[in-house]
Amino acid sequence: MDDTSQVGGSAAITEPDGFRWVVLAGVWLVYASFGMIVVSLAPLVPHIMADLSIGHTMMGAIFGAWQLVFIFAAIPSGALIDRIGVRRGILLGTLAIALSALMRGFASNDVMMLFAVAVFGIGGPIISTGAPKVVSQWFKGPERGLAMGIYITGPAIGGILALSLTNSVLMPFFEQNWRAVQWLWAGCAVVTGLIWIGLAMHPRMREADNIALTAPKVSQIRVVGELIKIPAVRILLLMSAGIFTFNHGLNNWLPEILRAKNMSPVMAGYWATIPTIVGIAGSLLIPRLATPERRYAMLIVLCLSAILATLLLRAETGIMLAFGLILQGVARSSLMTVSMLTLIETPKIGEARAATASGMFFSAAEVGGATGPLMLGSIHAASGGFQAGMTFLTVITCLLLVGAIWLRTATRSGMVR
Repeated sequence: MDDTSQVGGSAAITEPDGFRWVVLAGVWLVYASFGMIVVSLAPLVPHIMADLSIGHTMMGAIFGAWQLVFIFAAIPSGALIDRIGVRRGILLGTLAIALSALMRGFASNDVMMLFAVAVFGIGGPIISTGAPKVVSQWFKGPERGLAMGIYITGPAIGGILALSLTNSVLMPFFEQNWRAVQWLWAGCAVVTGLIWIGLAMHPRMREADNIALTAPKVSQIRVVGELIKIPAVRILLLMSAGIFTFNHGLNNWLPEILRAKNMSPVMAGYWATIPTIVGIAGSLLIPRLATPERRYAMLIVLCLSAILATLLLRAETGIMLAFGLILQGVARSSLMTVSMLTLIETPKIGEARAATASGMFFSAAEVGGATGPLMLGSIHAASGGFQAGMTFLTVITCLLLVGAIWLRTATRSGMVR
């Protein structure tokens, strides 16, 4: 028997027979293709820069192009999800990221590559705002944190595949043709889109969407205005920008940072998977433990992990470098997830505003997502190395710690209620 209720204008659905986990698996697959395409350029940097005659500053701009589009697309994407439902919305997002990967393979100069990567910024926010909406519809209580932790492992595993297979398997298989590798990832996204279509046609998925779509609609501008008045929301939005500066800056440049330590491209690819592998375990464990009474304390610990990671990644080789990569994985895996969970469960938001709040989160976050890769590339071009860039990230993560401490203090004083 299904237990279907409407809470806060959104569908709150519990499926004792486990169908909610099938829905989550569909979201996971889409997010895995998301992760593959996000990371797919990083192990190919030397080939792309040589082929298209691109410098470090321009390459940093290319890395950040989709995040720049994401900034302006995230809130409208939340509105789109609320209007057409997660079934159609996530499909559109999946097709857009597949198109981005396809276009990258056809790019013949830096401008075409910049545009191809920017297209990802149209589909990415639809997926990123749709996924929390799916979780808020189908999961309740402690299961919600677990579900968010599970689906966020999708891009992590997708990233592992892209980092570990590109130079060791795919480039030799395709005779060093980096364009063919991009087309392969585009094909993977298309396949996940087809799987999502099959899932979206299920009667229970249609029922969930119909419940959400028949809920009373309010002005998007009005909702954003109301949410931004909440002090905790403002702090979390600022923190999201810092989190993505740290995450995307390191995600995109990590293989090159490791290659600068005299690692081969294949070895750098393997070492670059360490944070992702650690992140998978962290994604499954940490959000589930981030219950409301200890969520802010966990944010503080995660910020401290990020700070230490930026310090230890300065090491040339050995145990200190490995430990830095492990700490990066711990922070990367859960800073975003725990912050997002904190945001959508903030009083006065609720399920009805989950997609809008998620859109605001990612819109602010991708300011950092675009800034991180660009700053590391620009600082490298100016200084000739990545050490100064790591100092920049240390400052950013210290500011994150200040924000987490403020949230904890505000919680105790009742400012976030």
